[in-house]
Amino acid sequence: MDSNIIAVLILVGSFVVMLIGRFPIAFAIGISSVITAMYLHIPLMQLAQLMVKGVNVFTLMAVPFFIIAGEIMGAGGISPRLIKLSDALVGWMRGGLAMVNIVASLFFGGISGSSTADTASLGTILIPMMRTAGYDDEFSTNITMTSSVEGLLIPPSHNMVMYAMVAGSVSVGRLFLGGFVPGFLLAFALMIYSYVLAVKRNYPKGSPFNLKYVWQTTKEAVWGLITVLIVVVGVVTGVFTATESAALAVWWAMIVSAVIYRELTFRKMWHVIERSLGTLAIVMILISTSQVFGWLLTYLKMPEMVASGILGISHNKYVIMLILNVLMLLLGTIMDMSAIILVATPILLPIALQCGMDPVHFGVVMILNLGIGLITPPVGGTLFVGSAVGGVPIEKLIKTLVPFLGVMVIVLLLITYFPQLVMFLPDHIMPMANG
Repeated sequence: MDSNIIAVLILVGSFVVMLIGRFPIAFAIGISSVITAMYLHIPLMQLAQLMVKGVNVFTLMAVPFFIIAGEIMGAGGISPRLIKLSDALVGWMRGGLAMVNIVASLFFGGISGSSTADTASLGTILIPMMRTAGYDDEFSTNITMTSSVEGLLIPPSHNMVMYAMVAGSVSVGRLFLGGFVPGFLLAFALMIYSYVLAVKRNYPKGSPFNLKYVWQTTKEAVWGLITVLIVVVGVVTGVFTATESAALAVWWAMIVSAVIYRELTFRKMWHVIERSLGTLAIVMILISTSQVFGWLLTYLKMPEMVASGILGISHNKYVIMLILNVLMLLLGTIMDMSAIILVATPILLPIALQCGMDPVHFGVVMILNLGIGLITPPVGGTLFVGSAVGGVPIEKLIKTLVPFLGVMVIVLLLITYFPQLVMFLPDHIMPMANG
């Protein structure tokens, strides 16, 4: 047997075995890479150099700032204000609290950029409120988890920054703009489904619409929402780089939370830094080990093998796009989101380009695919958080989660086969990749 094929089997096989053995994903990637390199007689010093090179990228400087800005806003009193604003806007509808949940996730996700953070933060407030109002526990938890995926699409999203880094010359600004319409489309689709269920199950309405209450809640919440404007407007207009915008967002978040809202104490700030460092350490280890893993895949010509395998099934671009979606959905059920972005992008992006997909289009499709994976067993991080916050066993959640996943897959197919839903804003606002 060819030595390259044996090396591929060692690399992928050892990685899968460690995943099954519940190894931390970063260690599984790193150990499988070392074993394969030793088989190929590649000096381990070269692997160390590749790991350093993986994190020595200017674009990555934005990631820690995005992470800490999200943590500050989460701890600084933003969540209750966003919930009040959402309640003022949509709480009057049938199933109003479900609508509030979806809209609050739209706002909060745009600040935190994290599905799990959204579920943990908003879920602890909204799920008990929905339970008290007479909503089913499973419905309350499912709508909290599924709507949290909106935050992965609505900028700023550190996952988009990571994709831009791996994909090469992809504009972060265009990626941010590309996520807006899909994010709002997902929210709209979930609201339609929630309304249908609310009418069927006779869920309660909230208070009548009150313009004065809308104005009052907007004034309270707008300071936190400006964080998103700082990042998006700064990057899109070219006034700031993604890193500079993220750093400015951290300062603004601190001012809003500590001075305006007056809820960010020194004790809370310490916990914010602690959580941010923990998250960042995981991300950086993952990036460095994935750099080695990706280099080995390229060295062993794995992208070419996968491409030829997929193209051997069909040359129809619509069929290939469907296959790519299925692959990413399957990967999302067994791997961490960041790991998939780092490992799978070099393999799948060239195939997408052959289908005529723009890198920005493919990036947004990938993010939504992997967001669905976060609420899908067996390795769904948001699913586990939602189960814990809602107090509902995962087995019960999964049975009632399927229709919600169906809604999300419909949105996924729409943005896959109608690329203008993703590309309209980037092409009209930022036609040249200068972000």
